[in-house]
Amino acid sequence: MKLHDLKRNEGAKKDRKRVGRGYGSGYGKTAGRGTKGQNARSGGGVPLWHQGGDTPFFRRMPKKPGFNPPFRVEYQEVNVEYLGYFPEETEINPEVLAKVKLIHDQEKPVVILGRGELDVPLQVKAHRFSKNAKEKIEEAGGSVEVIEQ
Repeated sequence: MKLHDLKRNEGAKKDRKRVGRGYGSGYGKTAGRGTKGQNARSGGGVPLWHQGGDTPFFRRMPKKPGFNPPFRVEYQEVNVEYLGYFPEETEINPEVLAKVKLIHDQEKPVVILGRGELDVPLQVKAHRFSKNAKEKIEEAGGSVEVIEQ
């Protein structure tokens, strides 16, 4: 095959429609635009979202209440009562909590909350502690360390 043998596929190249060139062409006089009206004029036509006088769709929709702050930090919560199942002097951090399925995502920060009782001394590392949780862990003889985010 040589360059002069190359041809386009059948139907790949179509002649453009020549409108307004006499009634014999099939597109004479009104040039395929019908008679009068908004779409017959130059620059005429309506935008895609036009709804013919109805209240537009986006104005019929109810307003969504509230506001989602873009920089909100979403903590994973673990209560003190679940820490009581660990053996004494265990070092608890997000990796350990993820392994025992107390949290789902190791990347998100962890907060320890104060619900329940604790009677086992533990070394707990988390991103945040409630005041009540901190007191309970230290009363049980454990220690608290805040992980920087």
